[in-house]
Amino acid sequence: MSWQTWILYAVAAAGLSLTPGPNGLLVLTHGALYGAKKTIATIFGGSLGFGLIIGFSMFGIGALLATAASWLVVLKWLGGAYLVWLGIQLIRSLPISVQAGQNARNIKSRTLFSQGLLSALSNPKGILFFVAFLPQFINPERSLLTQFLIMALTFIVIEFGYEITVASLADRIKPWLARAGKKFNVAVGTVFMVIGVLLPLRG
Repeated sequence: MSWQTWILYAVAAAGLSLTPGPNGLLVLTHGALYGAKKTIATIFGGSLGFGLIIGFSMFGIGALLATAASWLVVLKWLGGAYLVWLGIQLIRSLPISVQAGQNARNIKSRTLFSQGLLSALSNPKGILFFVAFLPQFINPERSLLTQFLIMALTFIVIEFGYEITVASLADRIKPWLARAGKKFNVAVGTVFMVIGVLLPLRG
């Protein structure tokens, strides 16, 4: 993977991390209820889940490419169409909200870890998204394992940084979501639509 491609992937991955979703909402909720320190367990669980999803998606794509390299072009255009559709759905969706709950400081870290892991793995849209997203950056002439490690670690580091920030600022972010959540959805949805149109056009 060239530096130019990696930078483009990192920017797109950051956009994905900012997208409202089950894990972001879970981390926001846990940060508000249990504090940032305990919520690190939730984030580790989600990071493992995302790593597994990226692996399943990427090696599934690799198995398909082994039959015919031309599938990569098909996957890029189908993936781009899906990203555009996802952006439209996000623009039309209501802003996420966090329900108030009782603070439970004695909750166990392994419980939070398992909740973060299951939240990532139980969301079928996650696998579908990465199947659409990853082909835009795969080079079939290079090692799939190396590309997987680079992409997975890059996304996990970005996602971890984003989620620990959300957990730390949970009490401040909740009122902001109530005021500006819809505009945020529109902004991120527009980014996905642009990515969906432009990335398949790359060489």
